[in-house]
Amino acid sequence: MEKEKPLDHEALKHKARLISIREGAAFGVFDGCGLRYITPYALLLGLPNALIGPLITLPQMIGNLSQLITLKLLEKGFRRRTLAFTGTLLQTLMWIPLLVLGFTYFQWGVSLDWVAVNLILFYSLMIVFGSAVGPAWSSWMGDILPQQVGEYFGWRNRIIGSVTIAAILGAGSLLQICSHAGHSFRGFVMIFLLAFAGRLYSAFLLKRQYEPVFQPQKEYYFTIWQFIRKIPQSNFGKFVVYVSLMWLGVGISAPFFAVYMLKDLHFNYMQFTLVTMTMPFVSMLLMPAWGKFADRYGNLKVVRISGFMIPALPLLWALSGFFRSYPVIAVAYLILVEVLSGFTWAGFNLASSNFIYDAVTRQRVAICVAYYNIFNGIGLFLGGLIGGQIAALTWHYREFSALVLVLLVSTMVRLLAALTMLPLIREVRDVARFGIRDARQKLAMFSALDLLRVITVKSPRPR
Repeated sequence: MEKEKPLDHEALKHKARLISIREGAAFGVFDGCGLRYITPYALLLGLPNALIGPLITLPQMIGNLSQLITLKLLEKGFRRRTLAFTGTLLQTLMWIPLLVLGFTYFQWGVSLDWVAVNLILFYSLMIVFGSAVGPAWSSWMGDILPQQVGEYFGWRNRIIGSVTIAAILGAGSLLQICSHAGHSFRGFVMIFLLAFAGRLYSAFLLKRQYEPVFQPQKEYYFTIWQFIRKIPQSNFGKFVVYVSLMWLGVGISAPFFAVYMLKDLHFNYMQFTLVTMTMPFVSMLLMPAWGKFADRYGNLKVVRISGFMIPALPLLWALSGFFRSYPVIAVAYLILVEVLSGFTWAGFNLASSNFIYDAVTRQRVAICVAYYNIFNGIGLFLGGLIGGQIAALTWHYREFSALVLVLLVSTMVRLLAALTMLPLIREVRDVARFGIRDARQKLAMFSALDLLRVITVKSPRPR
């Protein structure tokens, strides 16, 4: 008998990384045609401002808390691929009741209260099923990642961003056409079906992706209460507190940008889409550059640079109220703001996620990701509650509504988080020095010429 050839694990990991990029692209369709348009869908169904915050932030908190269940399942020996596939498939199926809900509202005239409760319920289930797979997926990716984590995720996120942008633009164009013809709900049915198909393909790819052998080791386990007690002495704990406080500030305003555009600025779906797609477009271009920068100078350096820029973003959004009588100028202004937002969030999202791989051992990635996400979800939810209460006020001052107060409060909370927590966090790996003089030399990384080169030159395949 011939001996079986030993598996080439490195080749299998390389193939798994390529499949993961395709899976991320499929998620981009789900995101761009689905998640990005949940708030406009809720507004079409008549939800008031006070419920928009809980609609967006409550599912995130519950979803992140559900990751504690995932940790228990991993500890009991459930395969990471099985958990990721099952959660993704269940998430996909939640589009069905969300669409049925719209049919019952427009065909049978059910009450707004009934619509609101069920919309929050089924959207929460969608986010919960997706969030629950987070620890399993992160642990799984930790076993197949290359040494240059930042560079790989930079290219992966660029491809996801490209697909997401195309999906946002296509979905927005379709909604605008249907809205102009008086059939807005039909437009949502079509784009949500596309989101359904994208996430279904994503689940199929997860089923095909190679999973290295995983043996849970109980000696690496620690409870969330043990984690909380060690926060004052733990560098990673302080980092988690900082990011969760930042998400508290983000949660105050994040659910209301769409409301602000559609209600206060009276944008149509196409204008809404043009502004909405700008940030992921810029982020997509800059992710690889941020990834290389983080690999050399450290993820914490990127978090600090972007962390002190993030507070300015809602303040800049608030100033757009001066142009509400000039929609073309308002759209152009917010596109410029979103260019800055894309630059900033590209660095923050990439580096804050990758810092976990620097700060904790691979055996503890799953549990640390779960606790990290739980704290972030709580911060986001509390922010949404605060923002919802402010947005429900009947306050107006000239061209400004209560939504502007939401943006200003968000700015202050974000700034306080950066000022109080960032100085307490230290880098955890050896990185090259980067100071003011180095910054001048590295600005070319983000210059317009470099962006042109990124767009026109064929990119190398991610390793």
